[in-house]
Amino acid sequence: MLHFERQLKKSGVDLIIGVDEAGRGPLAGPVVAGAVVLADKRFKCRIDDSKKLAASARQKAFLEITESSLFGVGIINEQIIDRLNILVCTRLAMENAVLSLLSKIQDSGTTKIHILIDGNLKLGIDYPSTSIIRGDSRSKSIAAASIIAKVTRDRIMVIYDKIFPGYGFARHKGYPTQAHRSLLKKIGPSLIHRRSFYGVL
Repeated sequence: MLHFERQLKKSGVDLIIGVDEAGRGPLAGPVVAGAVVLADKRFKCRIDDSKKLAASARQKAFLEITESSLFGVGIINEQIIDRLNILVCTRLAMENAVLSLLSKIQDSGTTKIHILIDGNLKLGIDYPSTSIIRGDSRSKSIAAASIIAKVTRDRIMVIYDKIFPGYGFARHKGYPTQAHRSLLKKIGPSLIHRRSFYGVL
């Protein structure tokens, strides 16, 4: 999973940033993006597409990544998603995650940076980038970013489960499961539901 990183290093890139998001499909809650620069490419934990990892494995990988690597997070809430649309907000979350990471780097103006982006999105950031379909399964940097995004978002939804009990957010994290849809029909949407999404209203 280091093919892209090795090629970029050979071309003289100093800093490779992997970017991914979590939460495009849910009916509730924010979309969250992670951006990661891997300080150490050898990990004790498995680093892979977050969807392929059990929750416990994601938690362990999250701790190892955050302890050893440079990272940033971007969060766009459901109200902005309803106002702008999920595609725009996914891009904004990714851009915010990258900018958060870059704010931690000294002399980034003299550093040769390249961004690896999951999917086919283009970011409005003035650095070279490569968009990679299924990048979270093909690039370790993007996979690490996917873990940061997924664990961060899951933790947010567990908090929301306490604020808005009765919807099961801690279980389904806002995704459109049958149980979630049934509860929506029964008790209606909460303040964190995406009202522009089909099936919420």
